[in-house]
Amino acid sequence: MSAPYNVGFHVRWMIRRDMAEVLQIEAESFEFPWSEEEFVRCLRQRNCIGMVAEHDDRIVGYMIYELHKNRLHILNFAVTAAGRRQGVGARMVAKLTAKLTPQRRSRILLEVRETNLAAQLFFRSQGFRAVSVLRDFYDDTTEDAYVMQYRYREADVPALEPGQITRLAG
Repeated sequence: MSAPYNVGFHVRWMIRRDMAEVLQIEAESFEFPWSEEEFVRCLRQRNCIGMVAEHDDRIVGYMIYELHKNRLHILNFAVTAAGRRQGVGARMVAKLTAKLTPQRRSRILLEVRETNLAAQLFFRSQGFRAVSVLRDFYDDTTEDAYVMQYRYREADVPALEPGQITRLAG
């Protein structure tokens, strides 16, 4: 690592060329990883979007989410072991929360395995709260999932500079 991640990485849309590195992070991060076919099938849907965090031309994290009428739904999210606790995940979540508005998409939902305490604590630190439990949610185990939710808050809106235009007429 040539520079700290919190300084030396950026978040961008996922492209096809990223898939090999995303699959590697997926395999290292999860006991039951998504296959390449699952990623491709998801990303081919119109409402499914992928983003990656990149550091020194290497993918250090990714997020797959769906756009719905009044919410965003995180389907898959992981950061390399070296990138954890370096601000990578927080920056990707911040990018997503910045897309929320009170008029349209006002919340973000995701499911977290009951045994994935690290993810539960991470999302809680980002302002998410557990709102329900889905019993026997996963196909690969009998494990339950916690549904975690983030709601739009006025504090999420960046402060305006004096004289800055907030919206255009028309």
